[in-house]
Amino acid sequence: MKIGYARTSTLEQEAGLEAQVRELQSSGCEKIFSEQTSSVGARAELEAALDFIREGDALIVTKMDRLARSVTNLGEIVQRLRSKKANLQILNLGIDTSNATGELVLNVMASIAQFERSMMLERQREGISKAKAEGKYKGRQPTARKKAEDIQRLFKAGIGAMEIARQLQVSRSSVYRLLEA
Repeated sequence: MKIGYARTSTLEQEAGLEAQVRELQSSGCEKIFSEQTSSVGARAELEAALDFIREGDALIVTKMDRLARSVTNLGEIVQRLRSKKANLQILNLGIDTSNATGELVLNVMASIAQFERSMMLERQREGISKAKAEGKYKGRQPTARKKAEDIQRLFKAGIGAMEIARQLQVSRSSVYRLLEA
């Protein structure tokens, strides 16, 4: 059985999620698990897909970055699939781990992807450092502090922290921090 997994990081990427689901359907996936969550957070639908998979099944994803956050994480996922005698297919790379060549290509591509990510972060840090030295870098503007009065007003009106966070588009922890201040 072909089991699909689709993920986007944010709710604003609805079209991207729909495109992944369509591609998974057209590749013959009989069951598709999809979610909108960051790869660094809990991924309930990925866990559900990995629990659902049985011997002889294949987990299908459109791109490697939709599945794993690092080479280590990818290795863990592949090992879980292997332990169930299932395999992984990555559509945009033509990778299929049901054979030795597919596993080799997967490992090489994952290493290259992690290397590129590390290089990008290094360039980003260098750019920020240079901008700071030139007095051009101000950092991210604190959005929750600007909304402190609104947070206090809504809280006094009896609205809970979760709802305040949702309405004002700030984190729940920011709401609590500003209420304590």
